[in-house]
Amino acid sequence: MRRLGEDMAAKPKKDPLAALMALPGVGKATAQKLSDAGIKSAAGINKAGTKGLAKAGLSAAISKKLLAAVAKKGAAKAASKAKSTAKKTTAKAKSTAKKAASKTKAAASKAAAAGKKVAEKTVNKSGEHKVKTEKSKDGRKGRTLKVPRSVKDMAWFKKK
Repeated sequence: MRRLGEDMAAKPKKDPLAALMALPGVGKATAQKLSDAGIKSAAGINKAGTKGLAKAGLSAAISKKLLAAVAKKGAAKAASKAKSTAKKTTAKAKSTAKKAASKTKAAASKAAAAGKKVAEKTVNKSGEHKVKTEKSKDGRKGRTLKVPRSVKDMAWFKKK
């Protein structure tokens, strides 16, 4: 419940030591020492180094543990970022490959249609030709050979 005279729009204030206390091995007292020395984040701890932490009042053993924890946290963050970047790159490559395949398919279809148009124009220009029949000269059975005189008579032109 709200207290009398409390502002509804007021947000609860965040503890400035909370970011430091989130690190392993840092309690309220250590966080207060770091804050008094001007170190307010994990990046600040990393920047201060062993000498800066010693000036803040931390022992060598604690500062060594703290720097190791900050380095481990930074490495995990970098690995996570690298993983997400790799996923984005893979997705982009797949998208690009799909687009290229689609464009290639469209170009092939267009080329096939153009080839068919040219064949039809050639047939229309030449007019109607009858298939010439000749007597076989190579000894095959049957009396006649059909020799195609136009594109329409050729096997590859006929639709199946």
